[in-house]
Amino acid sequence: MLCAGWGIKPNAVSLTGMACGIFAGLAYYHYHNLVAAIIGFCLMIVWHVMDGADGQLARLTNTQSEFGKVLDGICDYVTFISVYIGLGLAMARQDGAWVVLIVALAGACHAVQSAAYEAQRQNYVFWAWGRGSPVATSGPVAQKRKPGLFAWLLGMYESVQGQVGSDIGFNQALLAKLGASPAADAIRARYRARFAPGLRHWSILSSNYRTLGIFICALLRVPLLYFVFEIFGFSMILMILARRQNSRAAGFIAELSSS
Repeated sequence: MLCAGWGIKPNAVSLTGMACGIFAGLAYYHYHNLVAAIIGFCLMIVWHVMDGADGQLARLTNTQSEFGKVLDGICDYVTFISVYIGLGLAMARQDGAWVVLIVALAGACHAVQSAAYEAQRQNYVFWAWGRGSPVATSGPVAQKRKPGLFAWLLGMYESVQGQVGSDIGFNQALLAKLGASPAADAIRARYRARFAPGLRHWSILSSNYRTLGIFICALLRVPLLYFVFEIFGFSMILMILARRQNSRAAGFIAELSSS
């Protein structure tokens, strides 16, 4: 990777992506202008590239850290906060201040949905391949963390994840099963077969679809439609996915216990 060859740090990549996100918000403030909307979309695409590159660079250079994880999450939120503020202010100028309340509620829903999606991805990578750690606000995984500001922020973030997107009881039960079983690789293989299809369904809550939805609604000059769908549509999808995931997790633990 070029960044590794040039000595660029993963956190610098994250911050560059965040800067693109902030400028995307400025561009979307002028969403009535076709060129501005396209520029905003392109800047968000660049942010997506940077958002993927920072994690790859960290793994390539073996520089993963809790600080980097928190910073990456902050950069993601700053990007969407900037875009939401840009669109919200533009709509408020035209339709009135009440629009700001809709945008703020959509932002809160977005934060919860994103936390749930990231929890699913983090859990899957750990249980399927043994990389990283599962989302855990208590138990042996959380207890290994050193106290500090960023560990606290990460714990707070994972607390939200644990409430809406991760079954902490399932994580602890499966951790015990893996530790007590000599066939851990076989359990991971069974986990992949059972949970991989579900993870693909969770991807509808990823930032990719939001970026595209924002752009389409901006082109149609009805960005309010996006925020309404964020509140009701994505929230309904989250509830359906969470219910299915909990059912799948309970069945998997029962299957392991009976075998």
